[in-house]
Amino acid sequence: MKNIKRTMAVVALSATMLTGFTSCEATKNANNKQKGAVIGATGGAILGAIIGNNVGKGGNGELGAVIGGVVGGGAGVLIGNKMDKQAQQIEQEIPGATVERVDDGIIVTFDENSGVYFDTAQYAVNGDSQILLNKLSNVMKEYSQTNVIVAGHTDSVGPDASNMTLSKNRANAVTNYMIGTGLGADRFTTVWYGESQPAASNDTAEGRKQNRRVQLAIVPNEQRKEEAIKEAGMKG
Repeated sequence: MKNIKRTMAVVALSATMLTGFTSCEATKNANNKQKGAVIGATGGAILGAIIGNNVGKGGNGELGAVIGGVVGGGAGVLIGNKMDKQAQQIEQEIPGATVERVDDGIIVTFDENSGVYFDTAQYAVNGDSQILLNKLSNVMKEYSQTNVIVAGHTDSVGPDASNMTLSKNRANAVTNYMIGTGLGADRFTTVWYGESQPAASNDTAEGRKQNRRVQLAIVPNEQRKEEAIKEAGMKG
């Protein structure tokens, strides 16, 4: 398991991010089998979905290496087909979670309204959350050629340093729980951002609920990419 800490402040969205999130919305819950080459052109979108406004601002090399480059062309179509199926299965197994297809990957967002959540100032995975993570783990076992990035976030209540630690502990708690279900530790990378990457306004109780979240980016591993490129070449 790899741990990558990110503490940079929120900055303005780059043009890459704007393009990425537009593509994200356009492909949410869509069939990407036919859109592999198009999605391949939106490089950085999955990175942006996990690390927010820090895309393109430097210091994210390790995480970018974990995600890898987006595969386009025929290989991208093949990977997109597999990721579509995995995303659909996650939606079926965990209907409360937000599931989005972005680039070659899948973003799964759990907040207090939709699945894995934590008691105030706590990071232990509670019983209800364990049930959902068990279901997700079963899907991950079926799709063994995908890896997982777990990202922890908090709202803005409390000191910055405490929130950073809390987001780290929550992300690690989810990662460790899933490893405990029998998934390989080498499939996981854990990152945390404290309050620096809000998904909604911290000025309302509802917004703070959305910000107290854990996100998972599910991406194809290098073996899957190599096989897709080889398969696409044979078909070509």
